[in-house]
Amino acid sequence: MNFRIPCLLFALALAGCSSTPTQPPQSQQSIVNQTDDAVTEARFSQKLNELLGQVSQTQEIPLPALEMGFLDAKTIPSIRKLVLPPSGTFKKNWLAYRKRFIEPVRLKAGRAFWEQNQAYLSQVEQDTGVPAEIIVAIIGIETIYGRQTGNFRVKDVLSTLAFSYPDTPNKSAREQLFKDQLKELILMCWTEAGGKLPSSNSSQGISSARFSACLNQNSSYAGAIGLPQFMPSSIRSFAVDGDGDGQIDLKQSPKDAIASVANFMKKHGWQTGMPISFQVQVSGINAAKALADGEPQLKYTVQELIDKGILNKQQGDLQSGGVEPQSKAFIVDLPYPDKDGSDQAQYFVGLNNFLTIVQYNRSYFYAQSVAEFAEALGYKNQSVVPVENNSKPANSSKSAGDKSKPKKTSAKKKVKSS
Repeated sequence: MNFRIPCLLFALALAGCSSTPTQPPQSQQSIVNQTDDAVTEARFSQKLNELLGQVSQTQEIPLPALEMGFLDAKTIPSIRKLVLPPSGTFKKNWLAYRKRFIEPVRLKAGRAFWEQNQAYLSQVEQDTGVPAEIIVAIIGIETIYGRQTGNFRVKDVLSTLAFSYPDTPNKSAREQLFKDQLKELILMCWTEAGGKLPSSNSSQGISSARFSACLNQNSSYAGAIGLPQFMPSSIRSFAVDGDGDGQIDLKQSPKDAIASVANFMKKHGWQTGMPISFQVQVSGINAAKALADGEPQLKYTVQELIDKGILNKQQGDLQSGGVEPQSKAFIVDLPYPDKDGSDQAQYFVGLNNFLTIVQYNRSYFYAQSVAEFAEALGYKNQSVVPVENNSKPANSSKSAGDKSKPKKTSAKKKVKSS
């Protein structure tokens, strides 16, 4: 959300979703299977206590309450294995990834989720401009609508990755990232339990039981929580109370999850009524390949890509479902090995909305899967230009940047049968 920011933002690689890790090869087991002796555990406890002391001092939270909450915190060796990068011989496989997520079970569950929540999905779409299909696709890919939310205690996950990350080249940066998330978890749980922070005007009393329950809730192997798999920092920044009960519950409340996903996408720049990506023209594949650098940055105009033969003219025309010629884009490459093991790739032109999905989980595979899952639910990957009143002059139509809500059919009608 990841990065994940949610799953999205703190995802561990550009090749996949954090909720579905790739198992490391046997040759890397030595990194994980280090002896968890008394010295190792003592070092873990010392570092954790130091962090708790810092949080207590800076946030004015009683240290005994923090120590009690983490009294039974422990390292999880299997977590250290799951975050290992793939081996040097591992080949990313877009076709296999897509098959894992764009498949009948998730799509059927997606239609059922939509039917159960169609009125609220329509309301959120109207309020935020984020299509219901996109919201449903994200939650489906993340957790199959709550079926796979993880079975690790979140405080153990974040403590393990903050103070016992495996010996990888990016160990220092990753440990700092998870230390920050551990701090965010503490602040999130403290406020949920009624605790007061320096920046808060709350005067409620702390509930030790609620504080402990929050710290002990289940998460993914990377510390992502609930139906939309938000990291603690994203919960604090983007999660909202969708059902109006005064609490944010991403584990049990579909409305909270729906509203939170939409809020995240809106806050990260989702453009209402605009497409996500365009497939590259066959004749422009070589030109696209030359521009593919793996950097998720809007750097080329659509007109430039039309001039290079990567896109056709209609994709630079709003009236044809495209975007404005001066809209920015970048090249998305989705590699896969063919049946002979040779490297191949599909190429797309990612637009602003593709980049927004990447902010949720930094993976091109993930973003394109969300787009295609949404299309399977009825999403039209094209611009939505309001129909002109024939009595108005031709130049009175609204521009691509207009944030007005497009007229769309009801959510129920957009769901396609299997």
